[in-house]
Amino acid sequence: MTTVLIVDDSPTEVHILKGFLESNGFTVLVASDGKSGVELATNEKPDLILMDVVMPGVNGFQATRKLSRNDATSGIPVIMVTTKSQETDRIWGMRQGASDYIVKPVKEKELIQKIKEVLK
Repeated sequence: MTTVLIVDDSPTEVHILKGFLESNGFTVLVASDGKSGVELATNEKPDLILMDVVMPGVNGFQATRKLSRNDATSGIPVIMVTTKSQETDRIWGMRQGASDYIVKPVKEKELIQKIKEVLK
């Protein structure tokens, strides 16, 4: 089974994303901030990470940069899932090492399609 790590500080967003993923056969791990997300990714090595941007402490851009620069986690694709909808945010996210960028609110079909594309 494919394991996806959700890194998001919003319990509502986590609930929605987790529901989408589990109903499509994915195993889900959850971290509520960037720091614990990096630690969990390093320890558990998920197949994919869904990363929020706006979080307390280590934000999603910083966490993605840490993951992409660490040999142990650099091969794990990260899809940024955020309310930050400016093109400059998308470009910055991709520069930090993200594989893709989705703006909230997320549609289930779009999310699953992006995950399948990134995992090819």
